[in-house]
Amino acid sequence: MASLEEDPIPLSALQHWAYCPRQCGLIHLDQAFDENVHTLRGQAVHKRVDQPGVETAKGVRVEHALPLWHDGLGMLGKADAVEFDKAGRPYPVEYKHGSRHKAADIAACDDLQLAAQAMCLEAMTGFAVPEGAIYYASSKRRRVVALDAALRAQVESVVGEVRRMLGAQRLPPPLSGETAVQRCKGCSLRDRCQPQAGAAALRRVAQGLFDPDVDLGPEG
Repeated sequence: MASLEEDPIPLSALQHWAYCPRQCGLIHLDQAFDENVHTLRGQAVHKRVDQPGVETAKGVRVEHALPLWHDGLGMLGKADAVEFDKAGRPYPVEYKHGSRHKAADIAACDDLQLAAQAMCLEAMTGFAVPEGAIYYASSKRRRVVALDAALRAQVESVVGEVRRMLGAQRLPPPLSGETAVQRCKGCSLRDRCQPQAGAAALRRVAQGLFDPDVDLGPEG
């Protein structure tokens, strides 16, 4: 449980961390944000749902840009859209610009953010939220997500990881290997992060621990 003295964790930080802890640090520690085609497409998709408002159709009330919070876990943010049935039961819908046929590991990052929204809604309304949906603008289709115990446990774990990073005020290392190949190429912060240089520096430092002839650069 979060203490009263701790700042709440933004819900968006959970998705950022799941995608890349270093990206999360650059955004939420360094306040860095650069545009690329992916971020611009995302902004276009969110332009409508980012405007607070209420719609009603076929007995379903839809609230856009609904503020969310969870005092117990210390989470704060907003939902793109939440559908409420006649009984007041909430159903979160997160909007994304890509296709519903994303790679499973990338889609899992979206699922984590949706689960965090559902947990906030449960704490706020008292209703169980067993599932939600991701709406992908490119496909114009929803993907229903079962919000099971494993996904909820991951939310709690990532909240802890992000809180520790923010408390330590230290950027996580860059991604490496195949994960970096797949994820860094689409990241708007790639140039700022410089994953290739960072990985090379880490290898050089590791080698220098065992080789006194390796130059580790200027001393601080």
